[in-house]
Amino acid sequence: MTDFTDDELALDPDFAAQFGEPGFRPACQLYLISPPVIDEGFGDTLAAALDAGRVAAFQLRLKGIDDHAIARLAEPLQKICAEREVAFIINDSMGLAKRLGADGVHLGQGDGDPREARKLLGPKAQIGVTCHDSRHLAMEAGEAGADYVAFGAFYPTTTKETTHRADPSLLGWWTTVFEIPCVAIGGITAENARPLVEAGADFLAVSSAVWGNPDGAAAGVAAFGAVLG
Repeated sequence: MTDFTDDELALDPDFAAQFGEPGFRPACQLYLISPPVIDEGFGDTLAAALDAGRVAAFQLRLKGIDDHAIARLAEPLQKICAEREVAFIINDSMGLAKRLGADGVHLGQGDGDPREARKLLGPKAQIGVTCHDSRHLAMEAGEAGADYVAFGAFYPTTTKETTHRADPSLLGWWTTVFEIPCVAIGGITAENARPLVEAGADFLAVSSAVWGNPDGAAAGVAAFGAVLG
């Protein structure tokens, strides 16, 4: 097998521009990821956030508590999402997604195969896969039947520990070559999101930029309005 240097494998930043005008893709939307800790009162915060802008999905990502506790917290949030036609996604656990009848599951690289998730959750489930900064992992996920791939982190983030840093050119390459939507994640704010939208991100996965907004979560979502178009 031939070994290539990082420079040889690097994408041309202008890769997508070589192909002229891009094909039609829907406008970029927000993909909200829950705060790491929530309580029973979070439902009101979530509802306000979803009503404030173009949000396509909400991912419940809670670490350090068991599935029974997550399920109790999930029930009212799932109802809020359903009322607004926002996809309700469970992080990591296919079993919990099945138990809750969630709209889908997001899998990290160690959380199982999309084929297994499809078999368990059925043809209508939305299955996403973390692909870091790897074209190879993204193509593998697509071949395995993923409904979307997630690239990142694009910027420094305190939401979770990251060891990979993706370049916006990765989004342009993906959306030029493949039809499966891509999600940009990692340290994204209303102030730094524009290059990712312009590069071709179909969704922006955001967490602290919304829940940590000093004016509230609704203001956090609304702040993305201008960059989403």
